[in-house]
Amino acid sequence: MNHERILAVDYGSKRIGLAVTDPLGYTVQPLPYVPRRSRRQALSELVRVAGEKSVRRIVVGLPKSLDGTLGPKARECTNFADQLGVESGLPVELFDERFTTAEAERILIEELDVSRERRKHVRDSLAACLLLESYLKAKDA
Repeated sequence: MNHERILAVDYGSKRIGLAVTDPLGYTVQPLPYVPRRSRRQALSELVRVAGEKSVRRIVVGLPKSLDGTLGPKARECTNFADQLGVESGLPVELFDERFTTAEAERILIEELDVSRERRKHVRDSLAACLLLESYLKAKDA
């Protein structure tokens, strides 16, 4: 495994969940989500975070349909990832994130018993953590 700091992006309609690996690329840590007000603001904020965290690669969740096809949301994420690569100057990869948000919600409810109000503040960052963990496992396999 190539040891580099990676930023995961869970691109949502209201919030963008973020997670980052440690400097050696082994562990995953959640970061505060970015409220999504505009594409320009989101790109600017993610480039800032990537710079602050000395990120060398960005992984953007790709929400495929259950049958594996790409719908409108997946195309929007692909376009965003392309722009993020241009703006940041970093390699950006898309990675299947079909179940990360649902799994994050399940963990918050069943395992951690987090209130509905608190869940909306941590769900997106937890989904980004799950995305990044899945990405790291796939790269190690």
